[in-house]
Formats: sequence, structure tokens, C-alpha cells
Amino acid sequence: MKRALLAASAVIAGVGLVGLAAPVGIAADTPTATPQRVDDFQLTDHTRLAQHLYYFGYAPAIVMMTRSNGAASSRAGDAALQKLSDAYKKQGVVVWALDSNLADSRDAVAAEAVKEGLSVPVLMDEQQLVGESLGVQRDGEVFVIDPKTWRVAYRGPLDAHAGQAVDALLAGQKPAVTRIAYTAGKPVAFPERARAAEFGNISYSKEIAPILQEKCVTCHVNGGIGPFAMNSYEVIKGFAPMIRETVRTHRMPPYFADPHIGVFKNDQGLTPDQTKLLVHWIEAGAPRGAGADPLLANASKVAPDWPEDLGKPDVIVDLPAFKVPATGLVEYQNQVVPNPFTQDTWLKAIAMKPGDRRVLHHVVSNHIPDPNQPAAAIPGGSVGSYTPGAQPQVMADNSGAPVPAGGKLHFQMHYTTMGKETVDKSEVGFYTLKTPPQYIKRSAVISTFALMIPAGEARHQEVAYLTFPADAYLYTLYPHAHYRGYHVELKEVTPDGKQTMLLSLPKYDFNWQRDYDPVKPILVKAGTKLVATWVYDNSEHNPANPDPKRNVTWGEQTPDEMMYFRVNYRWADETTTHVRNDLQGKLFASQMMGSLDSNLDGFIEPNELKGPLAGLRAKFAELDLNHDGKLDQAELAKAMPSRRMARAKGETPDL
Repeated sequence: MKRALLAASAVIAGVGLVGLAAPVGIAADTPTATPQRVDDFQLTDHTRLAQHLYYFGYAPAIVMMTRSNGAASSRAGDAALQKLSDAYKKQGVVVWALDSNLADSRDAVAAEAVKEGLSVPVLMDEQQLVGESLGVQRDGEVFVIDPKTWRVAYRGPLDAHAGQAVDALLAGQKPAVTRIAYTAGKPVAFPERARAAEFGNISYSKEIAPILQEKCVTCHVNGGIGPFAMNSYEVIKGFAPMIRETVRTHRMPPYFADPHIGVFKNDQGLTPDQTKLLVHWIEAGAPRGAGADPLLANASKVAPDWPEDLGKPDVIVDLPAFKVPATGLVEYQNQVVPNPFTQDTWLKAIAMKPGDRRVLHHVVSNHIPDPNQPAAAIPGGSVGSYTPGAQPQVMADNSGAPVPAGGKLHFQMHYTTMGKETVDKSEVGFYTLKTPPQYIKRSAVISTFALMIPAGEARHQEVAYLTFPADAYLYTLYPHAHYRGYHVELKEVTPDGKQTMLLSLPKYDFNWQRDYDPVKPILVKAGTKLVATWVYDNSEHNPANPDPKRNVTWGEQTPDEMMYFRVNYRWADETTTHVRNDLQGKLFASQMMGSLDSNLDGFIEPNELKGPLAGLRAKFAELDLNHDGKLDQAELAKAMPSRRMARAKGETPDL
């Protein structure tokens, strides 16, 4: 083993890394130059994927090199870093580039990475908090991090010493050389670093508390879903280290949309300036300073029963109580209650009030018509849904969700056990419109029932789409997966091939599943594909993974998985007086093709029949009626059993 490691080090030394910068002597390791311990962080890389430092605690070593776009030293460093990554890939060494240059955009970095042949993730340190904490000075600096201790085992140029440091960690030893002064790279400007002495003057009263009031107190209130109430400076001071950690890792506030893609009404994220101000204040010791404490106003505040901005619902439906056992899988509970609406009704908002958030995984619903009554004048559909962290569903301006009179309301309740028996008794609040709206809120699901995630695979990708037969306006984007969901994106591909990203979650969080409502409805032109891409983590390193040794397929229970993306929309030429149910049928007809056609060409080739459909490859020639080597939509429809065609017609649950 030792001989193999030394050989790898020799490879590193032989690719020209030594020439990047000459060692100028061992540098003193001061706290301002290099941290004693590397604190956790999460950054989005140039491919829009989240990279979380402590996730890689299993790795033998993490190598991170600073870079800047366009610099000659960085171009040489990129090539050398790629060779280092290739040399140590089989040993499980994690290799990253870190771009803290404020002048570098992610798109420009991505373009240069392609040009330079760099496949190493480039972490975009857009707020410079990671570069500041590491003491970064210039591009081309290398940090070799020991995940066992989270200390910097080596800092210096990307030369033979860097390779030797990695070899030492692979062998379970301390590197012989830990620090080498480096002055060859292009300096990276850190404007906030020069102001560090001023951070102690940041006003808690005037600057910090207002941020917490705006972005945090909604959940962090007595009886709220936050684990503690933000009701005094003393509370904030006590939790300051945790607040810093959750902000640096983007776990809080619980809003995960990439800020560079789309603008959404319900954006709860901190702005870059708010993030830096909060972190710098905590790093300065979270000083109290002068002034009154605005958070004291929350001391007696209690979480409201219903959303403050909506008030008490016009109609409240009590769902039957259900005793959730301490352990085991709980079959879906299908609760049917009388429809409280005796007249056709349009809803402007729906709020679900969980009885016990700890066990309620999701609620999906629909209206069940009375077979003894004439057909309703308005279409039926979902009457609300819930997933962990969900907010009320509010219909867009001039639109509403229809509920025909009579019949029943059906609520599918999915519970997960928590090791202790409990009782859930949830409620549904309906907010009604007094007059019919102009537009009808519709919904459809992008999914693939042929989902198959190989055992142990850390970044498995699935793609599916819907093709819109007519112009429509998107109101809501909602992604859903189970515990293996890692990353999700939605883009539109127009008939001329133009691609536009609509939503990206660099890191999906099962515990906070949100609707993302564009500030301005998104016009989708006829013939456009809405393409959802999911990335799953089925590895043993995913702490929430129920079983990394299992090939995972589609399933309703959380040990299984879903590839699911709901969109709410209206047809551009449909109104409540001009209903276009025919367009719904055409849209759903595209779902089967979109669930399998991974290359988006409108046909199914043998290698696209996967998961539960892989067995159809053996009789592909029989299914290929025109013998052109692929299945078109008509051939695919004939090949699918009726159960699967039901899914193609849109009969998937509307989460």
C-alpha cells in the first residue's frame, strides 16, 4: 500500500505541479493565516450542485485549491488539479477548486471549466465567507484537509509536498511538511477582511434583530415549528454558534432555491448582505451593544393556529383522528369526509394544520363526485396537500381551485413512525372566493414510475418531462422525493431547442418541501417540454438512507422513492366560462413518453427501458411496429399495461 501511495505522489510531482510556485520556506501557522479547524460549510459548485464539507467526513483527504477565472496561474493550476484528482480518484480523495473572486460569475466559471477540461467541482464562494475563514490570500493556494480532525494538514503550493501530504493521510500519518509560504498566485481581494475590526460595532438592536424578525421568528416562536423561540438577545447569544453553522451550511432559513435562477414570491432566504452581516457579527462574539432589544416583543407571542396573513379559514374540516403506532410501516389511510360545500365553490387558499408534524409525511386529496348527481358544472380536483415544511397553498391572482358541490372529500394520509405511539388529528382550512375567478388553477405531475436507483450510487440521475400542447402560465413549481433526494431542477426546452432553467435546488431537503411560486407567472409556449431532473443519493454516506444496499424503485412508502415534480398552471385561453378539458387530456398523454425518454428526442430506444420496464427489451422488435429501431408515442401506448397507462393519464397523486 505504501509503495502505491508513493507512486501516486511521484505522478503528481511529474505533471509539472512543482513549477507552479517555488517554496520560499516554512510559514508560521498563525490563527489569522490558517484556521485551527475548518468549520462546516456548503457551497454550490459551477454545475449548480451543492457540496457540503462535513458530508465527506468518510474521505481519507480533501484537497481544495483556490482559483480565479482568466488568470494564467489559475489555468495552469486547473490542469494540475485535474491531474491530481485523476491520480487519487480511486483512493477516494475529494478534490475541489474554490473560487472566492467577486468578479467571477458562475456561468463564466462553468464556461472556463469546459474550455480547460476541468471536471473538478469549482465551489463558488460568492459571499467569501469560506475564503475569509480559511485565510485565503491568492489563487493557487492548496489546502489539504484531514476529515478525521477537520484540520488543515497542509497549506502551500500545488507541488510534490501536496501529493506527499495526501499520501501521508492515506497512510494514516501526519505530513512531514504542513506549511509552505506561497506568493506566486494572483492576489484575491477580500473587502470585508479589511473591515474585520469593525464587526464588533455591528448593532444587534438595529441590524441583527430586524433580520431575525423578518426571516426567522415566523417559525422560532412559542409553539412554533422552530426548536427554540427567538425572544431575547440572551437566547440568540446562546444559540449563536449553531446559527452561524446552519447559515454557513444553508440549512436555515429553510429556503433552498438557487438565488440565480428564478424570482419567487415566498423567498425566505437571507440576502447575501444579511448572511455576511449575521455571520460577521457572530464571529465578532455576538456583542449586545446599545439599544433596546426588539426580540423582547416576541416573549408572549404564540404561534397562531392559522397563517397570520390569511386569518381564520372560512371553512374548517376536521379529519378523523388516527393512532400512529410506535414502529413499522403504516399503510396509507384513506379518509373520506362529507363535502362541506353545498354549492359549487372556488378556493383562493388552502391551509393544512397537522395534528402531529413528527409523523405526518404527506396528505394528498381530491373531490369524489356523487354518482347520483348530474355532472358538475366546474371541474373537480385536489382540495389541498401537505408535506413536511409546507406552507399554505395560495392561488395566483384571478384564479381559483374548483370544488364541485356535493359528493365527498378524500384525503390520503401517509404516516411514518417515530419510535413512540401518538395520535394525529389534522385539520384543513379552506379560504373561499365570493365570486368565480377568471381562471382555473390546474395541476400536473412530471414523474417516472420506471425509476431505478442502483444500490450504493451516490449521484444517480433521473429525467422526465411533460410536453405542453398549448400556451400556459405556470403559477407553482413543487418538487418531491423521499430520503434519497439530493438535488432537483426544472427547465423548459422550447421547440427550437432553447433551454431555460426555471428552478434549481442545489440541495433538496426532505424536511422542508415547499411550493415555489414565481413572482410573475411563467409563460410556457405550445410544444415546450418542462423537464425535471432529479439526483439521488443512495450511498451509505447519506445519513437518511433507509438501505444503501438496495436497488430502489418507485414506491409510496418512504423506504422507496419517488421522482415527482408538480406544476400548477392555467391554460392561456381557458377561463371559468370557457373550460378546456381537452388540453388536460393532451398534456397527460405526453406523460408516458416523458417518463422514459431520457434524451428528450420524442422516441424510446431499448436502453431507455429501465427499472421495472427493462424486461421489455427482449421483445422490443415486437413492440416496434414500424421497425425503425425506436418506439413512438402510439407504439409505446400499445406496449404499456393498463396500470401504467393510468399513470400516463395523469392519475398520479397530486402532492
